[in-house]
Amino acid sequence: MSTSKSGHSSGKERKAAGNGNAGSQASRRQTHDRVQKPKTSARALAVKVLSAVEQDGAYSNLELNRRLKEADLSSADAGLATELVYGTIARRNTLDYYLERFVAKGTAKLQPWVRSLLRISAYQLIYLDRIPEHAVVSEAVNLAKKLGHQGISGMVNGVLRNMIRNKEQLHVPSHLPVAERISLEHSHPLWMVERWIAQYGEETTEAICRANNEPPAVSVRVNTTMTTRDKLMEEMASTGAVVEASHLSPDGILVRSGGNMALTSWYRDGLFSVQDESSMLVAEAVAPEEGQDVLDCCAAPGGKTAHIAEKMRDRGRIIANDVHAHKRELILDQAERLGLSCIDAVTGDALDLNQRYAESSFDRILLDAPCSGLGVIRRKPDVKWTKSSSDIEDISSLQRELLDCVAPLLKPGGILVYSTCTIESAENEDMVADFLDRHPEYKAIETSAWSQPGTRDWRAVNGGVQILPQYAHSDGFYIARLTRTAN
Repeated sequence: MSTSKSGHSSGKERKAAGNGNAGSQASRRQTHDRVQKPKTSARALAVKVLSAVEQDGAYSNLELNRRLKEADLSSADAGLATELVYGTIARRNTLDYYLERFVAKGTAKLQPWVRSLLRISAYQLIYLDRIPEHAVVSEAVNLAKKLGHQGISGMVNGVLRNMIRNKEQLHVPSHLPVAERISLEHSHPLWMVERWIAQYGEETTEAICRANNEPPAVSVRVNTTMTTRDKLMEEMASTGAVVEASHLSPDGILVRSGGNMALTSWYRDGLFSVQDESSMLVAEAVAPEEGQDVLDCCAAPGGKTAHIAEKMRDRGRIIANDVHAHKRELILDQAERLGLSCIDAVTGDALDLNQRYAESSFDRILLDAPCSGLGVIRRKPDVKWTKSSSDIEDISSLQRELLDCVAPLLKPGGILVYSTCTIESAENEDMVADFLDRHPEYKAIETSAWSQPGTRDWRAVNGGVQILPQYAHSDGFYIARLTRTAN
């Protein structure tokens, strides 16, 4: 409660207090909070997110979303903060390569927030041509003063002005060994580039790395139990959204502009789900039929499960399993929003599925296996810097166990689809080849599961296809179709 200069409450305030006017007090507190709370800038927010990612191992998308909800930013500033966070993470080792030339003591000795500030500033200078150089320097210096002290702001000012004066140095030398050049030019860890060169060759590896730094496309999957793609596209276009039919999935729509699709009435009413085009091809490969029993082994958050249910016209039964109880709720939420009743969400370790269900129980099985996630780097740039080659070895061992566990559960003549969102051969075609060697009762279905023109040139490997991110501006994915020929 505020007081007058004499230290006593005013008559008006006493009356409010006497009447128990809590709402009025709350209103004043909220007003006071709004006045006192310092306004966060887009750049300050980006620095805080990047520092939390580096120091605390925070996930950039979760940390960014949390801070955006707390901050009172305009849509333009929220967009800038998002660009700075994801762009800086995507280009991290290239930015550090350039900054090392201008930071006297080296970037490694800087405080994390100072390093993050220099990174977002260098990112603006090098990759964003719509922001004037003087504005980049001025904003960085002011932010350094707020977060640090005069000495740090002076250093930041000197580094950035020196970079501007020596722009000719901001390039990767062409004479470097190929792997190192690709690593620096397209900002990927050297070990990753070297692995991919061994698997795909230099030209394809560079195309992968280049594609990983492009902004991801926005695509939605039509709920065909409620509407058709053509009808929904007409409706979306009538509101000013710019949309086009997917060339990969018959259920997909590419959204070129139209705002956040997850905030639309179409999404709330269950007319579509937000999903990458490559991911849509998984249910196509499962090819479920009405009335069948289907097992989705690692189902959360339920996007592929729901797509399978839609293709079955919601007739049949899908066991959607996930190891985490809280993720079961995500699957159920999806099913409810989309009006699907054939999904039975259960919780348990997928390695125990062969103990919970009888042999030959299912007509279709989807094992969308845990993986290194190296196919979705354009959506999750953190993955580049948090994964290691040992992670691939560890996850491959789990994938092998999961395949062995679920193999007996498929009926003879049924289809088992193995999919990952990675481009690592050890987790994909090599994994399937090993499985087929050890399971003579299985064979690959050497035929394309898809009729869309965009998929016809993809290389078939062990009954599956390896989708690389540059193929169709979609996520990197591996999808294999296997069938059980005998008990």
